[in-house]
Amino acid sequence: MDARHPQAVGARAIAFVDGQNLFYAAKDAFGYEYPNYDVLKLARRVCSDKGWVLTETRFYTGVPAAEDSPFWNHFWQAKLAQMGRMNVVVYSRPLKYRNAVVKLPDGRAGTQLVGQEKGIDIRIALEMVRAAYEGRCDVLLVFSQDQDLTEAVAEVGWVARQARRELRIACAFPDSPTSRNSRGIDKTDWIRIDRATYDACIDTRDYRPKK
Repeated sequence: MDARHPQAVGARAIAFVDGQNLFYAAKDAFGYEYPNYDVLKLARRVCSDKGWVLTETRFYTGVPAAEDSPFWNHFWQAKLAQMGRMNVVVYSRPLKYRNAVVKLPDGRAGTQLVGQEKGIDIRIALEMVRAAYEGRCDVLLVFSQDQDLTEAVAEVGWVARQARRELRIACAFPDSPTSRNSRGIDKTDWIRIDRATYDACIDTRDYRPKK
């Protein structure tokens, strides 16, 4: 089989990581209270298990302003800086907070401040299509369960057909019996990340500010 075939050992892969989506999936599946993943380790581990060669890792997240959340602003600024030193391509946007209605533990409805990203899924979609159009990969590995990316998946398929080449789109996400969402993005290959795999890829650095 041709090494450039997306099913072949040695197929080139680009990882697209939605940082907030990955965090909430890991929190739901494994109970972690802050984004403790090492995205480069995680992308390499998934690719290694599949026999793919990771050529790029791209990370996307919202970051709150220091006046809105000093704690999380410090955390993300430090974590993103470290990713940059590891040659992870980082894209961040301001994270805005709004009051949202949520279900409280006792079953009643209440309100709490919830961070809201703008433009992250659009940016991921655009860069997925660009990577496909430029022929930079054989596999697009997406760490997100955001169904808004389904249209990007369809567009990547169209680009591949026009170029008469095969492209594989895989969706990787933490999963456990406690996960409320065990579905990947539609029309992609789902890769469920178990706790043992995730724990092997935890970042040894803690970017939370000291109290």
